[in-house]
Amino acid sequence: MSVNPVTSFQDGREEWESVLRGSPVSSIFLSPQWQEVWWENFGGGREMTGFSIPAAGGGLDALASLSRSGGSIGFVGAPDTFDYNDFLVRPGFEEAFYRTLLDVLGGWEWDSVRLDSLIEDSPTLAHLPDMARGRGYAVEVEYEDVTSGVALPGDWEQYLGLLSKKDRHELRRKLRRLDTQTEWSWYCLRSPGEVMEGLDGFFALMRMSRADKEEYMTPEREGFFRALAGRMAELDQVRLFFMEIDGTRAAASLCFDYGAARLLYNSGYDPGLSYYSVGLLLHAMCVRDAIEQGLGYFDFLRGPEPYKAHLGGRQKSLYRMVVKRS
Repeated sequence: MSVNPVTSFQDGREEWESVLRGSPVSSIFLSPQWQEVWWENFGGGREMTGFSIPAAGGGLDALASLSRSGGSIGFVGAPDTFDYNDFLVRPGFEEAFYRTLLDVLGGWEWDSVRLDSLIEDSPTLAHLPDMARGRGYAVEVEYEDVTSGVALPGDWEQYLGLLSKKDRHELRRKLRRLDTQTEWSWYCLRSPGEVMEGLDGFFALMRMSRADKEEYMTPEREGFFRALAGRMAELDQVRLFFMEIDGTRAAASLCFDYGAARLLYNSGYDPGLSYYSVGLLLHAMCVRDAIEQGLGYFDFLRGPEPYKAHLGGRQKSLYRMVVKRS
């Protein structure tokens, strides 16, 4: 089976996006734009080694976005900035793709292939381990993290009905407290200019909200976030939400809209206003806005934070697969 090398995120972008839309693991993290921004910020010292498989009638049957560093091969991206990762494969083409993947790997020099952030129902988890073991490779599949999301109904009241009685009561109670004790509002920035102007406020709230978030937001990651927000805002996929109390920004949530889903990528809040549960309530407003925009799924993304379950999130597991030469 013929394969074509992937040497750029620009060439064949329409075909890339087409196979992405048709893949069961379709995600903004697998878009050429997201991956290109990551590569521009973190790809130094790595080599692009991906390939695509052309379809007989035009377009692509599959695309593998891979990179190499020394003797290690892996996806483009990393778990600290990619919540999901995978191969893009047209449904029904899985067996042929994974056979071809192993054929291609068989012609390369490498010590290990590390595939991070595979969702539990990934075709890669279903097909690749046994096929790789059949070629004599050692395969380890390890638990990596959890991710959460909720299918959205048609209106807010129906959504509240999805929550447990306790969570529904608590959400309503906290909203009433905010209504009766403060002057508050929330709003969403989405144009490129507004988003870029709002990022300083987002970073400030993110850093002050938790010590681990301040530690996470290194200058390198901040540069990535800024470049990513600018690129994705040009595609009208950024939704930067703020909550204000008495005219002061109290919380921020950075979301991305892709397909029929909204993804909550990161957030922050003023700990001095934690009495009002500003972080959770702004997330709830992000959900409410997604419902009003007609979106079908709200993805809280990776991490086991309790608020995700309180807002209706249902967990799935993420796994890491490592293939080694025996």
